[in-house]
Amino acid sequence: MRKFLGPLLRTTASAVALAALPATAAARPVAPPSPDAPRLSFERRHHAVQHGGFVRAANATISCRVPKSAACRAVREGRTAVNGDFDMFYVDVDKDPNTYNSSRAEVRIPAGGRVTYARLYWGGNLRVGEQKPPKDNGRVLIAEPGGKYKELLADTVVGHRVAQGADAYQASADVTKLVRNSGSGLYTVAQVNTAMGRSAAGAWGGWTLVVAYENPAEPLRDLSLWDGFDSLRSPMVIRLRGARVAAGAGGRVGLVAYDGDRGITGDSLTVSTGGKRKPVALRDAADPARDVLNSTISEPGNSPARRVPAFANTLGYDSDVFDFRSALRRDGDQLGFRLVSHRDAAWAGALFVAVDARR
Repeated sequence: MRKFLGPLLRTTASAVALAALPATAAARPVAPPSPDAPRLSFERRHHAVQHGGFVRAANATISCRVPKSAACRAVREGRTAVNGDFDMFYVDVDKDPNTYNSSRAEVRIPAGGRVTYARLYWGGNLRVGEQKPPKDNGRVLIAEPGGKYKELLADTVVGHRVAQGADAYQASADVTKLVRNSGSGLYTVAQVNTAMGRSAAGAWGGWTLVVAYENPAEPLRDLSLWDGFDSLRSPMVIRLRGARVAAGAGGRVGLVAYDGDRGITGDSLTVSTGGKRKPVALRDAADPARDVLNSTISEPGNSPARRVPAFANTLGYDSDVFDFRSALRRDGDQLGFRLVSHRDAAWAGALFVAVDARR
């Protein structure tokens, strides 16, 4: 079992004091609140059966260095390219000289919804043109809509593994109270430990805020969130054992993954309902069935949540949500998901599922 240390969200006063320090002091290494582990097997972090669902906000922390160049501009607009093709530099939108990376994304809680659980995931590659110290893996800054930065420390073991030319990690922390009190709007996350530069492995990093909510106006749903950290050279398989799914039920699944390269095929996310039924590969306009880890932050619908910046190609960070109603053509009681990358040197961080519950 993981070692839980409890939420470690520092007060606004602490954040103000931190922001007032010189840039070098604000970025000084801080010991993580829990030890690193070379890999973390996927385990269910949160589960509830309630009227409601999940929403999420996400963004990248790094992109190509020269935004005025035609090549960098084109890839930010969605051209196929990989992070190893570019000299990479931090995204920094907050105009605060004491942060070296920051980005924003919107949480949209439906009207009438109440937050029941929220968790922030962040991670990246520490070894590119430079080697970042892992001491900072378990620490970020977060600001709610209209608020000031607060120091946030990971509350469980941090996944950290050196392999496939990368020094990769993911950390996470419970932010339920913050999101419940702050509600919808743009959240800012800064100081995600990520290396800049250029290498064959490439620079990549980002964050995702997963929020479970209840809303009596919505269907009864089974909500599950899993997390861990490991390479996807071996498939990641998640099963909702005992969750009976009716034919034609509605459902959405979200994933968080690192270093998926657009144009390198062989990665897929499939859903099955058990028995001898053939698994169905999930896909949508943003994510091909055989290149699901393609550096996108996507979700169903024609009006996605806002992001600042809103790059179409994130160059190595995936946080995608899929509607899988069409995959549930028949009922079953062994709903399962399989995520694998045969060619990409990708890493899995989290998977969350909301599916209509069978009464």
